[in-house]
Amino acid sequence: MRIRAFEDADWPAVYTIIREVIDGGETYAYDPDWTEQECRQVWVGPAPSITVVAVGDDGTILGTAHSGPNRPARGSHVSTASFMVSSKARGQGVGRALGLYVLDWARSAGYHGMQFNAVVDTNTVAVKLWHSLGFETIGIVPEAFDSLAHGLVGLHVMYQKF
Repeated sequence: MRIRAFEDADWPAVYTIIREVIDGGETYAYDPDWTEQECRQVWVGPAPSITVVAVGDDGTILGTAHSGPNRPARGSHVSTASFMVSSKARGQGVGRALGLYVLDWARSAGYHGMQFNAVVDTNTVAVKLWHSLGFETIGIVPEAFDSLAHGLVGLHVMYQKF
């Protein structure tokens, strides 16, 4: 597997992953009624943000991430990132590889840290992964996410200082 910059030709595969994750209703508060164009506007942003893909040995796109400033202007020294992995590639280290890549990118871009604003409490695999990569849960907003499977659950706010 390798991680590389997103290219326009990647969009159909990336959009398939985004739809699968949004429609699953367990990890992102994205609107399931968003059009393809609305999904692209959220996921593929202009510089200084980046979008990357994880590509398998056979050329299949296994996952994607995007990262950039968490807030504009006076908050732009802290980065944020979002990650999505195809259901066919979960449990194979794709999320970890994307996480390490984005953390290295953010450090080299001069950010002072990275903040995740909304890691769903019942997404225990993600919470465990981010803790293993040095993030702290600095708070949990109770009942801030409406999970299709679990109802109202908390959202972790996570942070790593560089």
